[in-house]
Amino acid sequence: MILPESFYTRKDVVRIAKELLGKVLVTHIDGVYTSGMITETEAYAGASDKASHAFGNKRTNRTEIMYAHGGVAYVYLCYGIHNLFNVVTNIQDVPHAVLVRAVEPIDGVEYMLQRRGKDVLVPALTSGPGSMSAALGIHTELTGYSLNDVHVYIEDRGYKIHSKQIEAVTRVGVAYAEEDALLPYRFFIIGNKYVSKGKGL
Repeated sequence: MILPESFYTRKDVVRIAKELLGKVLVTHIDGVYTSGMITETEAYAGASDKASHAFGNKRTNRTEIMYAHGGVAYVYLCYGIHNLFNVVTNIQDVPHAVLVRAVEPIDGVEYMLQRRGKDVLVPALTSGPGSMSAALGIHTELTGYSLNDVHVYIEDRGYKIHSKQIEAVTRVGVAYAEEDALLPYRFFIIGNKYVSKGKGL
């Protein structure tokens, strides 16, 4: 079942980030179907979160999509190299988002290997947000796409992740965010191999 818009428009971005664990991110890019179970996420709480692109209600050409109604994709380029896939949440003009950092491959593994230039399936294939996006064919042109679109969507396939299976730690690469860098807003499935090696902050 594709997640309904109501999943994304809720107010609690932290809860949404946790509940995305175990859901399945699906892409259909250039005729290629791939999917993976989400294993790691980070929550960004908008205007009040110093780690967020929208901190202080900052609005730029890049961040404007964060102010959209929840349930659309926000993909930005990091270091001019990596496409990072985010899920916009909450209602119009509340710029919350969840960064999807890793997935466990399910469908189209052979295509993921081709995209990443790898010969064998290893956790590094889809662990870390840049690697994950590359494997799934995600790029910045998907920004603004509905998460009900044929090209990118998220499904509930019945994988149950209980609270005891979730670890909450600090986010990666946000040391500049002062006290907000210490927020335990990164979540991953304990014991899953397909989780990034990020150490937080």
